[in-house]
Amino acid sequence: MNNIKKIIFAVIVLSFAAGAYFYPAMPELMASHWGGNGNVNGYMPKFWALFLLPLVTLASFLLFLILPKIDPLKANYAKFENYFDGFLAAFTVFMVYVYGLTILFNKGIEFNMTAAIVPAMAILFYLTGTVLENAKQNWFIGIRTPWTLSSEKVWDKTNKLGAKIFKLIGILSLALIFLGNLGFIIFVFTTVTMSFYLIVYSYLVFKKEGQNR
Repeated sequence: MNNIKKIIFAVIVLSFAAGAYFYPAMPELMASHWGGNGNVNGYMPKFWALFLLPLVTLASFLLFLILPKIDPLKANYAKFENYFDGFLAAFTVFMVYVYGLTILFNKGIEFNMTAAIVPAMAILFYLTGTVLENAKQNWFIGIRTPWTLSSEKVWDKTNKLGAKIFKLIGILSLALIFLGNLGFIIFVFTTVTMSFYLIVYSYLVFKKEGQNR
């Protein structure tokens, strides 16, 4: 485990410590889910509200540690390790940030949760695009289809296009702050549609590459 991963692990441990510290001061039912307009639309018992996000973050961290070791193409991870670690750090910071906002909200500090989360989500999507742009063929990180995994050229073309799309979605997601629930619907529709488009694109590039051989 390198120094970046050790710092990430320490941050996750601190989130558990924060949950234990704030546990006595939290209401028995805590606000835990918000709609696109920033209004609360879901509650959770305080134990789960305080420890579920840290548990998910820890599980994700451990999974990201394991995946490169069991990947048949694990040698390729070394080619984009810095970007991989950067994304892992950004993901962890995002989760801890959302966790911190949840605690603050339930402490009685009033703010629009959507407006607070969306900029961080935009940054995370943009950084996801950066990872896609630099990822080399592997079975777990990137746009993985039968065609991208069968051809390095198809992998590179598909993931570089995916990088541009994810960065653009990250920028466009800022509109969520102003459009509320409608913005959330547009965001989900755009993300799903573009993800499907990238699958089709990888197939078309694969077919074209085959015809040019």
